[in-house]
Amino acid sequence: MDWYFLVGALIALILFSVYRYVKQKKVLKTLTEDEFRAGYRKAQLIDIREPKEFDGGHILGARNIPLTQFKQRMNELRKDQDIYLYCQNGSRTGRAALMLDKKGYQNIHELKGGFKKWTGKIKKSKKANY
Repeated sequence: MDWYFLVGALIALILFSVYRYVKQKKVLKTLTEDEFRAGYRKAQLIDIREPKEFDGGHILGARNIPLTQFKQRMNELRKDQDIYLYCQNGSRTGRAALMLDKKGYQNIHELKGGFKKWTGKIKKSKKANY
């Protein structure tokens, strides 16, 4: 009996993961660095990394809204403008995009590969201890 429960739970987990992956791909447009660079100045550029990561270097003009604070702070974003998200390697942007989609935001984009693949101008905070 316990074995059936474990198999059922595993199948449910796999189905949920597939659903989230498909949903993320539907609501989040992944852009190459060139595509991202072409549009981010006219959009809301959001770095969803933690403040320490942001202070260590971020794309010039980005605003820091960490994923850990995203649910509480997403109302700072406008629904009538494109949103360009990035994190360190692209793994956190999907979660942020799903939160935004749930609240009715559209035109959500992410930087393919995240900040570590960015070759453009960056800014470091004076707070960073390096």
